[in-house]
Amino acid sequence: MTDQTRPDDPVSIRRTFAIISHPDAGKTTLTEKLLLFGGAIQLAGEVKAKRNRVNTRSDWMNIERQRGISVMTSVMTFEYDGRVFNLLDTPGHEDFSEDTYRTLTAVDSAIMVIDAAKGIEDRTRKLFEVCRLRDIPIVTFINKMDRETRDPFDLLDEIEKTLALDTAPVTWPIGRGKDFAGTYNLAQNTIRRLDGEVEATPVSGPEDKLFDELLSQYDVDEWREEVALAREGLRPFDLAAFREGHLSPVFFGSALRNFGVRDLIDSLGAIAPPPRAQEAEGRMVEADERKMTGFIFKIQANMDPNHRDRIAFMRVCSGKLTRGMKAKLVRTGKPITLSAPQFFFAQDRAIADEAYAGDVVGIPNHGTLRIGDTLSEGEQIVFRGVPSFAPELMRRVKIGDAMKQKKLREALQQLAEEGVVQLFIPFDGSGAIVGVVGALQLDVLKERLGAEYNLPIDYEPVRFSICRWVEADDRAELDKFMTANNSAMANDLDGAPVFMAPSPFSLQYDAERWPAIRFTDVKDYQRKSD
Repeated sequence: MTDQTRPDDPVSIRRTFAIISHPDAGKTTLTEKLLLFGGAIQLAGEVKAKRNRVNTRSDWMNIERQRGISVMTSVMTFEYDGRVFNLLDTPGHEDFSEDTYRTLTAVDSAIMVIDAAKGIEDRTRKLFEVCRLRDIPIVTFINKMDRETRDPFDLLDEIEKTLALDTAPVTWPIGRGKDFAGTYNLAQNTIRRLDGEVEATPVSGPEDKLFDELLSQYDVDEWREEVALAREGLRPFDLAAFREGHLSPVFFGSALRNFGVRDLIDSLGAIAPPPRAQEAEGRMVEADERKMTGFIFKIQANMDPNHRDRIAFMRVCSGKLTRGMKAKLVRTGKPITLSAPQFFFAQDRAIADEAYAGDVVGIPNHGTLRIGDTLSEGEQIVFRGVPSFAPELMRRVKIGDAMKQKKLREALQQLAEEGVVQLFIPFDGSGAIVGVVGALQLDVLKERLGAEYNLPIDYEPVRFSICRWVEADDRAELDKFMTANNSAMANDLDGAPVFMAPSPFSLQYDAERWPAIRFTDVKDYQRKSD
C-alpha cells in the first residue's frame, strides 16, 4: 500500500472520512474505537452502556442515548500516527438520510461497516449508491466476526454482486464466532491478536505453528486452505482502482472486542486520499490553492443549551483558515469574521487557530449561515449545492399555549435551518407544516422542542401527502398557477413556492393541467431567495 503523505504538507496529512452502515452493524462502536486509538478518548463506552460506564460519546442527544441510535452527524477531529483525521459519524437510520447525504458531500472517503452475519442490508446499499454518485472511495470493515457469521467468501461475493464493487481482502479472520482469535494480514504476513498491541506480530506464513495454537478449537487445516484460496483466487489491492471508487479493500474484525480496528486505521492513513478537488460552478477548486474557500454542509443549534449557540459546520476546500480572518459569504456578498472557529469531538470543542483543506470546522453564528453557503477569501465562487429532497410525511405542529406561538415559529425556523425538518408556511395563513423523510424525525423534533425550547407540541394530520417545488420560465404563468391553487401553496424556509397535493394521482392531474409549470422533488440549496 502506497502512502503519499508528506509531513511538511498540512493538506497531504489530512484524511476526512465518514462511516456508513445499516443500523446495528456496529458503526458507533467502531467510531469509538477509532477515537480511542487516536487518543481522543480514554475509555470507549458501549451503545447500551451500563450505568457505571461512559455513554457513547458521539451520540450526545438524549433521544440518541435513550434509543441507542445515531440521529445527527457528529464531527470529530483527532490526530493519529502523524496525520489529522476528520471523522464524520453519520446517522444510520434511514429517517435521517438527508443529513447523511449532506455529510457525504464533505468527505473524501468512507468506511462501510457490514455485519458479518447479515451482509449487505438495505440501508448500506442506499448509502453506498450515494458514495458512488460522488466517486467516494470505500474501505469495507466486516464487523462482529466474534459472533456467528457467514462464510467470508460468501460475504465478499455478495459485496461484489450486490454493489458491483470489486473487493480485495487485506486481512483475513483467524477463526470465526467463539473461535475468532484475531486477524492475519495476507500481504504482510503479520497477525494481530489484540489491537492493544500497537505492533503486529510477524509470522512465517499460514503454516506458522502459532496458528496451531490460536486455532486449537478450530480446523486449522481448513483455515489454511481458506487463506491459500484468498491469496491466489481473490484480487490484490490496487490503489488507483480504490481511489477511483472501483475497488474496496476489506478488513475483518470485531470493533467491540478491539479486533481488526488498528489495521483499519493504519491502512486508512496510508491509502485514503488526502483532500480532493471540489467542484464549483465554473471550475474545480484544488485543495492546494492559496485562497481559503469552504462550504457549509450542516447547521447544529443548541449544542450547548446553556448558550443557545448555533454552529455551522464548514468543510474547508482550499487554502488556510486562520482565526480572526474575514471571509466573504457569497450568497449575500457580505463579509463575515471567523472570530472563533472550532474543532469538535462530538459535543466537546476547542478553538481552531488554523485549519486547512479537508478540515471540518464549526463556525458559531446567529442564523447568518445556512446549509449550502459558500465562504471564500473574496472570489465569487459557489460550490455545487447540497440538495434538499421532497418530504414523504407532512404534519401541522400545534401547541396548547397560544402565547407561545411566536416562540414556536422561531424555534421551527431554527430547527429547519439546521436541517432537522423542512418548514412550509401556507399561503392561506394556516399553521406551519413540517415535512420529514421518516416518522422518527417527528419524534426528534418533538423531543428537541420540549428539551431545548420548553415547547411541548403535538401534531395534527394535514390533507396533503405529497409536495413539490414549482417553477416556470414565465413568471406570470407561475403567479397564475399559485393564485388558482392558493389553498395548496406554501413557501419553504427560503421563500421558494411549494405545491402540496393530497395524492400522487392529484399531483399528476395538476401537472397535466399546467404544462408550463415544472414540479420538482429535489431543490438545490443554491436556489435561495433572500
